[in-house]
Amino acid sequence: MVSPSGYTSRETRRHCHDLLPDPLVLFFLLGLAARLLRSDLRVPESLYEALALYLLLAIGLKGGVELASHPLAQLGTQVAGVLALGFAAPLAAFAVLRWVGRLPVPDSASIAGHYGSVSVVTFAVATGWLASRGIAHEPYMAVFVAILEVPGILVGIALARALAPGRVQWGRLAHEVFLGKGIVLLLGGLAIGWAAGPAQFAPLKPLFVDLFKGVLAFFLLEMGLVVGRQLGDARRAGAFLLAFAVGVPIAFGAAGAWAGLALGFTPGGATLLATLAASASYIAAPAAMRIAIPEANPALSLTAALGITFPFNITVGIPLYHRIAVGLAG
Repeated sequence: MVSPSGYTSRETRRHCHDLLPDPLVLFFLLGLAARLLRSDLRVPESLYEALALYLLLAIGLKGGVELASHPLAQLGTQVAGVLALGFAAPLAAFAVLRWVGRLPVPDSASIAGHYGSVSVVTFAVATGWLASRGIAHEPYMAVFVAILEVPGILVGIALARALAPGRVQWGRLAHEVFLGKGIVLLLGGLAIGWAAGPAQFAPLKPLFVDLFKGVLAFFLLEMGLVVGRQLGDARRAGAFLLAFAVGVPIAFGAAGAWAGLALGFTPGGATLLATLAASASYIAAPAAMRIAIPEANPALSLTAALGITFPFNITVGIPLYHRIAVGLAG
C-alpha cells in the first residue's frame, strides 16, 4: 500500500523509526518524564552504584583488549595531541566563566575543571550511537577516556590556588583524583584487557560486551530521574550559565573533531574525541573539587554539567559532532 506521500507502509514505518531518537536516549527521556510527572519510580542507590561500576570497567576492558593489537608506543602523537586538548579546554572555559560571565574565581575554576574533564556515560552513549549506525571508529578510543579524566581537574585546581591562594590537602586530593573508583576501574580494565588479549577475553565477552547497551539503558533511566531533579536549579542558574552549558560543548566539540582529524582519526574516531571534549564530568570532578575548592558552589557545576550539558549532548550534541567531523573530513 502506498501512502499519499509516495511511501509504502513499510517505508513509512522505517522513515518514522529513523526520526525517533536512539533507544538509549528514549530510556533517558523516560526517566526524565517520570520525574517531571512525579512518578514514584526510583532506582535503588546500590543498583545505580553497581551499574556505574560495570560501565567503567566494561569500557576499560574493551579498550584494553583493542590496545593489545595497537601498542601505546605507536599512538604517541595521538596521546600527546589529546593531552594538549585536555589541558587547553579548562583554560578556555575558565576565561569565558571569569571574564565573560564574571563569576568568582572559585566557581570559575570549579566549573572549568568539570568541563575540562570528561563524562564516561556520554562517551558510552556515543559509541552506542555510532555502532547502531555501522559507523567505524578506532577501537582503542577508551584509552583517551582515561587520559582526559585528570588534566581538567588539575588545571581547575591550579587556577583556583594560583588566583586565590589557600591551603589544600594535596595528599587527600591526589588520592581522590588518581585513586578514585573511576580512574581505578578505567585504568585497571585497560590493563586487564591488554594483558588478556582477544583470545582470553572471549569468555567474558557475553557479560562485558553483549550486555553493555542493556546496562547503559538502565543507567540512563536513572540519569533521566537525576536530571529531572536538577531542572529547578537549571531554571534558576541564569541566562549566562545556560548559554555556557550549551555553547561551550558545541565549541569544544568542534575543536575536538578538528583535532581528531588532524591527529589521523577516522570521522567516527573524531566524533568520539569531539564528544569527549564536549562532555563534562559529574562523577570524578565533583569529588575532587569538593576537597580542593570547598568555597565553590557545587550547585552551579552540577546544574551546568548534569542538568544542561549531559542531556544536550546525548540528544542533540552527538549527531551534531558527527556531522561536524564528517564535514571537516570533506
